[in-house]
Amino acid sequence: MFIGSPDATVVSVVVFWIVLYVWIGTEVWLGARKRRLPAGATEYDSGSKWWVIGSVWASVAIGMWVAFLVPGTAIKSGRTAVFIFGLFLMLAGMALRWYSIRVLGTSFTCEVSTRPGQEVIQAGPYRWVRHPSYTGGLITLLGVLVCCVNWASLAAMIVALAGYSYRIRIEERALAHDLGPAYQDYMRRTKRLIPFLV
Repeated sequence: MFIGSPDATVVSVVVFWIVLYVWIGTEVWLGARKRRLPAGATEYDSGSKWWVIGSVWASVAIGMWVAFLVPGTAIKSGRTAVFIFGLFLMLAGMALRWYSIRVLGTSFTCEVSTRPGQEVIQAGPYRWVRHPSYTGGLITLLGVLVCCVNWASLAAMIVALAGYSYRIRIEERALAHDLGPAYQDYMRRTKRLIPFLV
């Protein structure tokens, strides 16, 4: 599934699974730690948390399945470099997600919600995009799919993009309603996921 020589394959597979399990473990820990909403919070989630979770893990499963079952679309040259780049993306995405969550502080919840007195956070990565933790999650997932070293595996990204799109739509509607002109102005000045682009 991953790299060229037998020795490199063993090492790379071990490294990949360690990083993957660290990602899974941190997401499970985050969900367990942030299970309860703050006092006075209003929930607007509409199941979007489960759509994101389901779409991400469906993308991982589809990407890996395709890499094994459709070897004809495997990347043939530079597999080691591609795989290392995938690992880099995974680590960079995880770092961006956790940094974004830290900057958001008490405003971060796993369910879409607002609380009384909540302000629009515009520090750190929120200066450039409205959902940098989602950007981090998508970069991490892209890294997983790149590590499959199969062009067809990358198509699985579409599933997660659909899940995140639904989540973002629900979240922005709630924030624009409850935070009012401050968030609406912030939406006009920033992009959702990629600075100056999307």
